[in-house]
Amino acid sequence: MKSLCLVTVGVLAMTLLIASISLLVAHVFQTVVDLQVKQGTVLKNGTETFEAWEDPPPPVYMQFYFFNVTNPLEVLQGATPLVEEIGPYTYREYRPRVHVQFLDNGTKVSALNPKTYVFEPQKSVGDPEVDLIRTVNIPAVTAMEWTRSTPMQFATEVLLLLYQESLFTVRSVHELLWGYRDRLLATIHVLHPEIDPVFGLFNKMNGTDDGEYVFLSGETNYLNFSRIVEWKGKESLSWWTTEACNMINGTDGTSFHPLISKDENIYIFSSDFCRSLFLVYDSSGAVAGVPTFRFVPSSMVFANTSVNPANAGFCVPAGNCPGTGVLNVSVCKQGAPIFLSAPHFYQADPKFVEDIEGMHPRKEYHETFLDINPLTGLVLQAAKRMQVNVHVRKLPEFFETGNIRTLIFPVMYINESVLIDEASASKLRHVLLEASVVTGIPFVIMALGIVFGIVFIVLVCRSQRTSEEGGEVLIDSE
Repeated sequence: MKSLCLVTVGVLAMTLLIASISLLVAHVFQTVVDLQVKQGTVLKNGTETFEAWEDPPPPVYMQFYFFNVTNPLEVLQGATPLVEEIGPYTYREYRPRVHVQFLDNGTKVSALNPKTYVFEPQKSVGDPEVDLIRTVNIPAVTAMEWTRSTPMQFATEVLLLLYQESLFTVRSVHELLWGYRDRLLATIHVLHPEIDPVFGLFNKMNGTDDGEYVFLSGETNYLNFSRIVEWKGKESLSWWTTEACNMINGTDGTSFHPLISKDENIYIFSSDFCRSLFLVYDSSGAVAGVPTFRFVPSSMVFANTSVNPANAGFCVPAGNCPGTGVLNVSVCKQGAPIFLSAPHFYQADPKFVEDIEGMHPRKEYHETFLDINPLTGLVLQAAKRMQVNVHVRKLPEFFETGNIRTLIFPVMYINESVLIDEASASKLRHVLLEASVVTGIPFVIMALGIVFGIVFIVLVCRSQRTSEEGGEVLIDSE
């Protein structure tokens, strides 16, 4: 009977150990979890995934920082501009998706994404209606660039004199953001109705959308979850000079496919940047107790053409490349000489930092990043940081430009950030706990195998000791 028990314990120990090792090697339970995550990450009406995608629960904040010019007269004489950062002016951003329609048997979803901004005085440095900023007069600079060397040049100069416009203007934060009626643009509007008489960096962007998007639902392939396939009825852009640069790649940056690895590139299409870009793995961490991978924009995205020849397609007109870290988006901004960069020209060519006194690029404040949970693809924390600059130069045709140096002049930058709320984080931690329990089953089986193995060894040792003691008693009796 003892021998039978011994054999049973030994066989059970070996079976459990072999089974656990086999399950680990075959990734059986991990495969089960992955399959469940893939099946659950689909844009389908009535699911939690769809509800979170349609109306994201975590609060989004948009912070605006302005660069106030403190030496405008000296700048017009050729001196280095001295700017002072003022901000943040913080707005709560509401961005539900509306007019959602399922297409092609549920494989695609179309939607509009209007954004509404509500001022948050407690998170701001002042009152945007009152605080004044001296900055580049973008409407005047744009009008001069539009009309130089054209029959309209003289008329523009007359209007600039008549309205006493100069290269710099003083406006309230609210006017610069949400718009003011510009007399110069209003006059041009009479002859060119397509020119908006109201100018603002975010003019007509409060309570409005940037066009209809068509997303893949992830129904046929989890890797396509929320990937954009159309924007404004088109499958590609038309601003840039190469097919690759005009591609619409990736998601809108608010959601990603599950099972993300460190080795892959994360693609995002941003209508603000007028292009697609990609991010690469930077580091691992945790947000609200949930493991994350941090992705940041690749240095190749805004590299000059000597480092990344593919970026030549973003040089408009062809061959006119501003340099590392700066993107000329005038082609998608009605011809206004707008250039985008990271705040304070972070990771840009040092010449841009040296040209403006007051630039202090720092990774922790000026880098764009996404903290994504790799299992679910959910964004737990993110910051989209973008600086708006104006290309200014001396135009001999217009005395308003004085002797100003050719500069990429910073106007303002944004920090659009999101952090998962505690309710969503708690729900996600519960999901991850369930997943870890399932994937931990082979280790539980292995632990049982080890326990039974120890029991088997103890029983064998005890049996041998009993046999030896029995032999000694028999010898003594003889």
